[in-house]
Amino acid sequence: MSEADSAEKVAEAANRVDTTSALSPEETERLGADIVAALKTVYDPEIPADIYELGLIYKVDIKDGRAVDVQMTLTTPNCPAAGDLPNFVENAIASVPGVGPVTVNVVWEPPWTPDRMSDEARLVLNMW
Repeated sequence: MSEADSAEKVAEAANRVDTTSALSPEETERLGADIVAALKTVYDPEIPADIYELGLIYKVDIKDGRAVDVQMTLTTPNCPAAGDLPNFVENAIASVPGVGPVTVNVVWEPPWTPDRMSDEARLVLNMW
């Protein structure tokens, strides 16, 4: 990955991680980057791309006390992994040092579409 691509990915990650926390900007940035890295370890069992690159994570909010609220979706309401993926997300984020309680909410608005996928996910899924 080129330096420009890497910078673009960091900027993209920043767009999905919000904060309503009194933490310092440096600590918020570190936690945000570590949370995104943790999210990239979670895969839908039926799709060989991580849920972050698939665009299933809509919002990550780091709050005072280091609590983390996540809004995510699934590719379809009938997703066979619907019962497991939110738990996988919660466990991945909870493993990040310095993170407090984690709450994961599955939302259906806006509906997920393949347009939310990153170029990396499109490449892995051969969707060019």
